[in-house]
Amino acid sequence: PPDDPPLVGVSAEQVEKPVWDVERPAVTLADVAGLDEVKQHLNGAFLLPMRNPEMARMFGKAARGSLLMYGPPGCGKTFIARAIAGELEANFVHATLADLVRPHFGETEQAIHSLFEAARAARPCVIFIDEFDAIGGRRTSGGSSSQYLRMFASQLLEEFDGVDADNDGIYILAATNRPWDVDPALRRPGRLDRTVLVLPPDEPARVAIVENTLRDKPVAAVDAREVARRTAEFSGADIAYVVHQAIEAAFTESVASGVPRMIGTADLERAAARVVPSTREWFEQIKPVLEYGIDDGTFGQLRAYLKRHRI
Repeated sequence: PPDDPPLVGVSAEQVEKPVWDVERPAVTLADVAGLDEVKQHLNGAFLLPMRNPEMARMFGKAARGSLLMYGPPGCGKTFIARAIAGELEANFVHATLADLVRPHFGETEQAIHSLFEAARAARPCVIFIDEFDAIGGRRTSGGSSSQYLRMFASQLLEEFDGVDADNDGIYILAATNRPWDVDPALRRPGRLDRTVLVLPPDEPARVAIVENTLRDKPVAAVDAREVARRTAEFSGADIAYVVHQAIEAAFTESVASGVPRMIGTADLERAAARVVPSTREWFEQIKPVLEYGIDDGTFGQLRAYLKRHRI
C-alpha cells in the first residue's frame, strides 16, 4: 500500500501540550557571588520598578516587566533568572529550545501559547526563555527557516502584548548568546526593551565557584583565590570544568596507587593551564557586530567592559 502522506500540520486538539514545571526559587541576588555591576544594573533597570507595585499603579504602570540577558555562554544567566524570580517572590517557569521547538507545523506556536498560559495561571510568575535567538530570531527574507521564524516571532509578539489575555503579574526574561540575531520587533518598547550584560564571573564569583564545586570533596589546603587569579577570562562553566578535571586527576592517581590522595592547589592550576577560556570565541564573534553593526544602545555596557579590560 502507498505510504501515508507526511504530516504537515496539526490542529490545536492534536497537539500534545507540554507540561511546564512551575517552581518557587529560594535563591535571590544575595546568593549570586560577586557580579556587583550586573546586580546594580538589574536593580536599577528592572527590579526597582517591579518591587514598588503601589507606586507603579499610582503612575498608571502595569505590574509586569521584561528583560533580555546577553553575554558569553556559561556565565550564569539561568541562575540569575532564578534569583530575579526569588527577588520578586514569584513563581518561575524555565523554557528551553527543546521544550518549545516542535517538528510539525503549528506545534511550536501552541507550545509558546501553553507556556504563557501556564505562567498566567501561576502569577506572579517569571517566564525564562533560554536560547532566545533561536525562537525569536530575525525574520529576514530568504532562507528555508524564515517562514518558521516569522510564525514563531508572531506568536511571541501576540503573547508579549497580551492580545488575548492579561499579562499583569507576568515577568518575561530571555537569554541569548547572540543578541544581534534577535528580531528587532521583539525589542521594541513594551517588549524586551531592557537589556543586561552578564559577563564572565569576577574574582569573588570565581572563588565561590571553586569553593562550591569542591564542597564535600577530599580537599587539602586549596588556595581558591590563586585559582581565581589564574582563571580571569573563564566562564563559570569553564571554572567548574577545571575543578572537575582536577578532581578526576586526583581520583585516577588514588585508584592507581590504592592510596587516597587529597586534591590540592597544584591540581587545579594544572587543569586550568590546559583549558582555553570559552569566552574568547564569543568576544571575537561580537567584535565585527560592534564595529560594523547598528547599535541601538544595547552594547553600551559591553563597549565599556571591552575598553576597561583592553579586549
